Amino acid sequence: MARRLCILASSFALLVLGACQAAPLPLVDPLIGPWGGQHVALELTHEGGTLEYDCAAGAISEPVRPDASGHFSVHGTHRPGHGGPERVGEEAQVLPAEYDGSVNGKHMTLSVHILSSGLLLGPFTLERGAAPVLMRCL
Repeated sequence: MARRLCILASSFALLVLGACQAAPLPLVDPLIGPWGGQHVALELTHEGGTLEYDCAAGAISEPVRPDASGHFSVHGTHRPGHGGPERVGEEAQVLPAEYDGSVNGKHMTLSVHILSSGLLLGPFTLERGAAPVLMRCL
């Protein structure tokens, strides 16, 4: 009886071990993390992202998930900046924006469409993990 239980337990352990080895590992999202380029810095998370420009900032309010061809379009906001310090009591202007782009390996092209004015910023060229080159407005 003990031998049968031991064989049964061993068989169960092998079955569980085999199932664990056969289970695929979860995919790591290659877009998450820092992206940098001329005049732009982008930090992507699973929830969206934040951007810094020479004299502005932005936020992406949803996950960036490119389609099979690498293209994406997500919503967020854009906050224009200005030279000099922020004034006491000054409220930052927050404008709705659409972020459109494409990813090819570790390279990204990104354009920002400011919805209220029709203004188009970019295209910016970014590289995953690269340091941004920003020239702050004075």
